[in-house]
Amino acid sequence: MNFLAQILNGLRTGSIYALIALGYTMVYGIAKMINFAHGDIIMVGAYALYIFSAVLGLPIPLAIVLTIATCSILGITIERIAYKPLRKAPSLAVLITAIGMSFFLQSASLLIFGATPIPFATIINVPSVTLGSLSVSGLTIVTLVVTAVAMILLTWFINKTKAGSAMRAVSEDKGAAELMGINVNGTISLTFAIGSGLAAVAGILFICQYESLQPTMGALPGIKAFVAAVLGGIGSVPGAMLGGIVLGLIESLSKAYISTKVSDAIVFGVLVIVLLVKPSGLLGRKKTEKV
Repeated sequence: MNFLAQILNGLRTGSIYALIALGYTMVYGIAKMINFAHGDIIMVGAYALYIFSAVLGLPIPLAIVLTIATCSILGITIERIAYKPLRKAPSLAVLITAIGMSFFLQSASLLIFGATPIPFATIINVPSVTLGSLSVSGLTIVTLVVTAVAMILLTWFINKTKAGSAMRAVSEDKGAAELMGINVNGTISLTFAIGSGLAAVAGILFICQYESLQPTMGALPGIKAFVAAVLGGIGSVPGAMLGGIVLGLIESLSKAYISTKVSDAIVFGVLVIVLLVKPSGLLGRKKTEKV
């Protein structure tokens, strides 16, 4: 039963990585940029939930909606200010800007809230479910359900709506999409908004799991979620989901049966092996360049 418990822990953690990785993979798939500040939006979401629920005392459902809206607006703002002017810039300039934006968000949070971790009681009060001798926590159930619903809705949105069709068109060829009358700027902004909204959901689930806030809390989950996106196939929505789940399972089983000290090294080592065997990731498509 301990093995099954570790599997559930891995699925819960992996689901959070998957939600964050979806933001990475959507932005890369459409704007061909890596938003390394994306992990810090988790942190912003956690602090926003703290302000709306604990400080202002708003009802939990309203606080959650406002948290998602705050992160979505932040994502749009970051895209317009930092990334839009750099769409045709060298990759190094984009990378430096992304890292700078990450440090800016962390420093701003440090100035506002301080370095001392802030305790935060979970807002998810769902009772545990017992399956034989295995107890499944309410947080695990909510995390798995929320992730599954988010994945289904996102897949439906991309494949069945006009805005989703515009995203797919911009992903294939921005110039051709613009000639067809698609608002490329608006489509990219919408992509950042959706990805940041999903990061907010991940931040809410993350803070309910660890019950502590600090300015650097989004850094490591952000890096691991990027690894998950690359592992599954950067640019592939199902790949981001699969990569997050696989990463969570590897991390959980490594901590339980090998060592907590080397679990992160094992996670990154698996990524290296996968990229050596299949550079495009588990579900990524290999593109052939014509010269």
